[in-house]
Amino acid sequence: MTFPIVNGLRSIEFGNPGESRDKLISFILDGNKRATGGTLQWDYVAENEPIEVVGEKLAVLDNHNRHVATIQATRVEVKRFADVPDEFALAEAEGDLNGDDFRESHLAFWSKLGLVITDETEIVLVYFDLIEDLR
Repeated sequence: MTFPIVNGLRSIEFGNPGESRDKLISFILDGNKRATGGTLQWDYVAENEPIEVVGEKLAVLDNHNRHVATIQATRVEVKRFADVPDEFALAEAEGDLNGDDFRESHLAFWSKLGLVITDETEIVLVYFDLIEDLR
């Protein structure tokens, strides 16, 4: 299942629907959140979704599938879970202060979803800039 095209852009959703998504979108819109990560296997391969490319613009969707912001990928990397760097954890701005915090919090999140994450699990790291706030 590929994500829908909205206003000519591939869409992207952050977190789970509800309060989590609202919180992450507010981090994007207030300028703190500048990166996101997903598992290569379950967020891309299983969803038949291509990895973002540098320069690609994405429509950020809220809980009501409204286009609330546009972001542009500035850097895209695939890293082993064990190798997610501090720089990424800070850019993701979800409270993790370094790569170890990222691994702990994301292991808990993905495990609750029933995903088996190991040091070898490939994670897609997408750094981005907010280029349009549509609120």
